[in-house]
Amino acid sequence: MIRFEITKLFFDKKAVRDKVDAGTRRVLSKFGAFVRRTARSSIRKRKKTSSPGSPPSSHTGLLKKFIFFGYDPRKDSVVIGPVRLTQKGRGEAPSLLEYGGTTKVEHRGKRKRAKVRPRPFMGPAFEKEQPKLPAMWRDSVR
Repeated sequence: MIRFEITKLFFDKKAVRDKVDAGTRRVLSKFGAFVRRTARSSIRKRKKTSSPGSPPSSHTGLLKKFIFFGYDPRKDSVVIGPVRLTQKGRGEAPSLLEYGGTTKVEHRGKRKRAKVRPRPFMGPAFEKEQPKLPAMWRDSVR
């Protein structure tokens, strides 16, 4: 009489799901780190203002220092970008630099509106690293 053990033919859904989740977390975290590194390296620390359309200059180094990334397990995504630093109740500088817009500035004791032209740094960093993403997914589930 021939006996077969069929237990090896079934797969454990939870084990497979756990491996896929671990691979996703690993790939997205690595991608977030690459985008952060590219964004940080595009920002030069100098006193001179950058030209519109090119990455901003960081006069104090804070913008460059406070770019972070984090994996969000609820959404299975990674969030990459500068922390919203507040100065006098406003924290609009990173988005203002990325997209442009108007803001109020104090000049010689008077408040004036200033127009800021876009100086994108996160979008170009994301676009530069995006072609590497398919290679990161390859063999991500072990």
